[in-house]
Amino acid sequence: MHKLELGILIGLHRSVNMIDKKTKKLVSDQGLTFSQFMVLEALYSKGDMSVGEVRDRILSSEGTIPLIVNNLVKMGCIERRVCEEDKRVSILHLTQTGYDLIHEIAPKNEALIVDSMKALDKEEKKELAYLLKKLGGRLDGKTS
Repeated sequence: MHKLELGILIGLHRSVNMIDKKTKKLVSDQGLTFSQFMVLEALYSKGDMSVGEVRDRILSSEGTIPLIVNNLVKMGCIERRVCEEDKRVSILHLTQTGYDLIHEIAPKNEALIVDSMKALDKEEKKELAYLLKKLGGRLDGKTS
């Protein structure tokens, strides 16, 4: 691997880790783990999803998602519903408790992310977003 590419990869990891640490602190103050927050945020922003869809969205492993889901069910934040099309599939749904919790945390997390990116001006942010999409192969209808 060339030094420039390695430096880019390390920089991306460090930037994401820095923001994730801030998010972890924010959500732990609300009694959630980072993974629990990610599940609630996915359901909040995208609506009801199957366990597999949530797992893929938050980049969790098959082994950890059941524990995360079970704990959120015990906390009263989500409920499992049977999929009408396929009874073997569980659909995750935010309860009012879960909605209220994520509705309070999500704007704070968004503000934290915006604040973390203050070093970039608007044009630099647009360029970075474009370059990341290009790197991920998501331009011109391509998917990675």
